[in-house]
Amino acid sequence: MPELSEGTAGSPARDVGDFLRRRREQIAQRWADEPLFRTVFTVSRDEAVEAGRAVVDALALVADSARVEDPDAEGFTAVREQLARMAAARARTGLSTARVSGELAALQAPVETLLLADLAGAPADDTLARAGTLGVLMGTLRVVVTETALSEGQEVIDRQRLQLLETATPVIRLWQGIVAVPLIGTLDSARSQVVMETLLEAIVDQQARFAILDITGVPTVDSLVAQHLMKTVAAARLMGAECIVSGIRPAIAQTMVQLGLDLGTVATRASLADALEYVLERLGVGIVAAGPAAAPAVKGAVAR
Repeated sequence: MPELSEGTAGSPARDVGDFLRRRREQIAQRWADEPLFRTVFTVSRDEAVEAGRAVVDALALVADSARVEDPDAEGFTAVREQLARMAAARARTGLSTARVSGELAALQAPVETLLLADLAGAPADDTLARAGTLGVLMGTLRVVVTETALSEGQEVIDRQRLQLLETATPVIRLWQGIVAVPLIGTLDSARSQVVMETLLEAIVDQQARFAILDITGVPTVDSLVAQHLMKTVAAARLMGAECIVSGIRPAIAQTMVQLGLDLGTVATRASLADALEYVLERLGVGIVAAGPAAAPAVKGAVAR
């Protein structure tokens, strides 16, 4: 008679753990043919079988600990990332979360079939207890995978958002010792923080003495954004660079006045061109107007 048919010697969870270890190879072979494994491990079936073995081992450890309802059980640690990657790979093919969850649920049937075969002839109460324990364990596995996949998905979104913010906040080297950040679009706290970090890094990398913040393309400025801009100016000053704010349009100027912001210590110019001219003059670089037939500008002069 199969071992589990006498299962009164141990707890249902421990007996399920023993069953998983004994049937490890058969379970892994059957899982390798399930969509979740078959469509992810396309190079060879052996890879799918090996992944299945690892999951069975993890489930057995969880069953041994009798924490079949706990997604944080130590046994899940070994396969948490692997299964989450598998679920994420299926999601990238266009499957909804519900479909992926359904593929995870489909892993239970092959295991349950083998368990019931082992329990043939066992008392009904024993069969019910062990089948119920297995069902809870597989349900917890679904929770673990779904939570981890969602968490990794959010991390990807956050990274992409940060990359987008960095891409949308370029630092331009205008001249030796001069960098500029042309800001376009709405500024929020997150983007303002990226502006500050990106500008300070550029000041160090370029050994810049002057930094121009051009807000010509910023439609509105609220009190929080204005404070971030002031902090950026102050931080640049601490790095040894003078910060000039250009492109302050009338509406934004009125808003800043109404907010009571004191820009008396900050150099401001109407446009990026005016700010660049101001900085070049501070550097002692002469600016000359060049006509159609003018000779090439001499060293230290800028044609405009």
